[in-house]
Amino acid sequence: MNNQTNPIQVQFVTIDEDHFEQRIDNFLLTFLKGVPKSMIYRIIRKGEVRVNKKRIKPEYKLQIDDVVRVPPVRIAEKDERKAPSKNLTKVSQLEDRIVYEDKHLIVLNKPAGIAVHGGSGVDYGVIEALRSLRPQQKFLELVHRLDKDTSGVLLVAKKRSALKHMHDQLRHKKMQKDYQALVRGEWQSNDKAVKAPLLKITLKSGERIVRVNKEGKESETRFKIMQRYQGCTLVQASPVTGRTHQIRVHCQYTGHPIACDDKYSEQKFDDSMRSLGLARLFLHAAQLRFTHPDTEEVMTVKAPLDENLIEVLGKLKKV
Repeated sequence: MNNQTNPIQVQFVTIDEDHFEQRIDNFLLTFLKGVPKSMIYRIIRKGEVRVNKKRIKPEYKLQIDDVVRVPPVRIAEKDERKAPSKNLTKVSQLEDRIVYEDKHLIVLNKPAGIAVHGGSGVDYGVIEALRSLRPQQKFLELVHRLDKDTSGVLLVAKKRSALKHMHDQLRHKKMQKDYQALVRGEWQSNDKAVKAPLLKITLKSGERIVRVNKEGKESETRFKIMQRYQGCTLVQASPVTGRTHQIRVHCQYTGHPIACDDKYSEQKFDDSMRSLGLARLFLHAAQLRFTHPDTEEVMTVKAPLDENLIEVLGKLKKV
């Protein structure tokens, strides 16, 4: 599929596997970069967009070899692939953070401090940055998400078929995620799993947080002690479910909040960690195990801890 922004004449696009079962409205939002959603829905509603010469609805799912009629659309010229203006250093460094890549996937060691996607006051995220760095790559989509302040393994699909395959693994809990977290106090050996329902809450201030609540969604995280230190413990956290802030809230729920967690930690503990040089949340997606969407090979990809986290661990006293 050849993508041409701001077409000045009618285009006919034949659908391939990369857009199989994608909704026509989402396809057009990608194909017609920069065109407002309102205009997309208007040209669909007016019948200017046709699939196999027939009118369709916005929820129509594309099939392989469908022929899509894309009408002329004029908007102000805008380079959507231009690199984000802010934090250009971090954007350019993303290429150096790629730990694995093939025709189907990119595995990135995401730095802390960068959101995975733009929105909610964030100008850009990892996915927008990657698209700006790879303008020739016609398809790049996040397989899953990491919190802005969490670093580590992040999967990006380069084909729609790969994205669908990976989402199936997530849905059926066939993807193993292992995080490393430095938590307050002495983690008890018998706390091998935390099962506590999680509920999203919006505070009066507008801040969104997550709390353990019986009305929340079923959630489970499995824990393993990696190293005990004086006053804290390095644990491996493996989420069985994938709820927002799950590991962070489950750690807080056990009485062992993660170091420098601005939403769920404890001031005194955080101050002691900052005195050792910790400048970020100590939560890192260290390892991911999954089945490759093309070869069906079981793969394990790893992301090393950032230097700041290694330096802090080196200053702690082992017990």
